[in-house]
Amino acid sequence: MEDVSIRLLRAEEIECRVAMINEKGLSLLLFKDARVDQKLLDETFTPFGWKRSHQVIDGNLYCTVEVWDKEKKQWIGKQDVGTMSYTEKEKGQASDSFKRACFNWGIGRELYTAPFIWIPAERVKIQKKEREQKYFTYDRFSVWSIHYDEEGKMNAVMIVNQKNEIVYSMDARVLDMGAKEAGKNQTAEKQAVGKQAAGKMVEKAERKAENKTEQETANKIEEKTENKAKQETANKANSKTTRGKEAVQKEIKETFSGDEQSLGATPALTKRQRTVLEKELERTGVALDAVLNRYHLESAEQINEEIYKKAIECLRKSKSREAA
Repeated sequence: MEDVSIRLLRAEEIECRVAMINEKGLSLLLFKDARVDQKLLDETFTPFGWKRSHQVIDGNLYCTVEVWDKEKKQWIGKQDVGTMSYTEKEKGQASDSFKRACFNWGIGRELYTAPFIWIPAERVKIQKKEREQKYFTYDRFSVWSIHYDEEGKMNAVMIVNQKNEIVYSMDARVLDMGAKEAGKNQTAEKQAVGKQAAGKMVEKAERKAENKTEQETANKIEEKTENKAKQETANKANSKTTRGKEAVQKEIKETFSGDEQSLGATPALTKRQRTVLEKELERTGVALDAVLNRYHLESAEQINEEIYKKAIECLRKSKSREAA
């Protein structure tokens, strides 16, 4: 087969879905739909250079995506199985199996390199259903800009809400990237909003740099002084962050008990690995539920060596809760 390269997904081809939500905030998952897969297959292999088919095997619906190999003069296929859908059962399985088969061809595989996207409660309107004791939001999110490194791994992403307000930014490079990609892929109106938002963030960063020396001096004075009024002011300013940290520490303590028996006779992680994971969760403010949900786990006891490495890699890409 010819050396065919399937391009990486663009910002407007990626959608956002709420993965987990509570009173502290919510986490987002990035995904693609079947229409994007069809578009990239047409773009890469032409509409006549690929085909799909479905088979039922042991009661499960599989999809096979085949591409025509001009050199071998034959169809080359890759297959995967679909999962149950809550709505339109058959259609949902067919679509899911097709998307999974396209992942095998490399379409959208870069989504697996996305960081944990955590949006704190102050940046999203979270509501609660009292009867069901569940949290929800009417806010909608979209990928404003995205960037990949030389290996095709995601290293910068900016998320905005329905008002085009920036609610998440993984890397400072998106400030400059926002205006460039917007000119290529977004409408003129959205571009203007993006430039304005990016400009405000740059201005804020410049002010922060100018006041760095003064701030460092003020911090040293504040650390040494025992003045009660200043200490109370500092406590109030940091109360929200402190409560957040205490909640994270409580959650980690309840999950990773010091008693080895709570993790079973043969714990999946070493004591050192659990300590590293605890520190990363506390630093980023990411809820443990978000990690478990991302890897489809029911409890921390199911975290194995492979999942631990992936989780730590993603967490280290995320900003600390103080910098967010």
